[in-house]
Amino acid sequence: MLETIEQTKQQFLLDLSQSDTLDKLEQLRIAYLARSGRIAALFEGLKSASVADKPVLGKSLNELRSFAQSQFEARKSELDGASKPKETSIDLTLPGRPRPIGTKHPVMQSMEEMKRIFVSMGFSIASGPEIESDYYNFGALNFPPDHPARDMQDTFFISKDVLLRTHTSPVQIRVMEKQKPPVRVIMPGRVYRNEAISARSLVMFYQIEGLYVDKGVTFSELKGTLVSFAKQFYGSNSKYRFRPSFFPFTEPSAEMDITCYICSGKGCRVCKYSGWLEIVGSGMVHPNVLKNVGYDPELYTGFAFGFGVERPTILRHGIDDIRLLYENDVRFLRQF
Repeated sequence: MLETIEQTKQQFLLDLSQSDTLDKLEQLRIAYLARSGRIAALFEGLKSASVADKPVLGKSLNELRSFAQSQFEARKSELDGASKPKETSIDLTLPGRPRPIGTKHPVMQSMEEMKRIFVSMGFSIASGPEIESDYYNFGALNFPPDHPARDMQDTFFISKDVLLRTHTSPVQIRVMEKQKPPVRVIMPGRVYRNEAISARSLVMFYQIEGLYVDKGVTFSELKGTLVSFAKQFYGSNSKYRFRPSFFPFTEPSAEMDITCYICSGKGCRVCKYSGWLEIVGSGMVHPNVLKNVGYDPELYTGFAFGFGVERPTILRHGIDDIRLLYENDVRFLRQF
């Protein structure tokens, strides 16, 4: 029987060397180490051995079972390690990989700065719909029925009386309809005009308009507000001027210019070689507008102004073409 025990051991080692997967190894365990396995059968055969041989045979069988169990466990650990992905070591001293993150668009940066300046002057912020009615966009703002701005060449009409707003002035009407004086508010938002795209104009752009209505509001206050804004936004060294102008919803009206940042007043294509760039249209609120919202023009006066945000942005950063702002060139936008 000792010879059979040795043969079983050698056969176990041979079968173990061929068990290269966990499934095959499990079949080996069942064949040799299970209750009905070959080693258990040898223990059953021990019952028929003589009393003198039993101690020797029993010792050999116990050694065989222990040996087979230890070899099985070692092989299983080896195969378990091979089936798991190897853990890669991490060098904690290496610097981290920076993740590129986005930043605010330069137009939005200018918008936030402009809003901050006007809020510091006591203005609140209001907003309104971009799809407007003819009444709020034109009628309530004292635009005559035959005004050129109503023409399809300037305005995107959706239907006869519905359009994409051409300015944020309709928000002024909506605010005044709901609020009694004093009113001191700015209206930032997108506007749309059917114009030729060029280095200084787009069909869609952002605008911030302001409105102040109360008793005794004067043109001097309008001028002081705009000059204060220009000094904070463009710097105290910028030169500025006011020119008479015309807007249906203000009277008297004026436009404010500053020296061109691109050419320092020498003349370039952005300023149309004049050396000046218009940054804001403004004026005293027309009495008819006040009447349309239920204000008494004999009791209240006010001023209004409107900025395009893109033009101040290109002025501030020395950009010579407004179209660059919306071409989504990452190389350009990363500069801001």
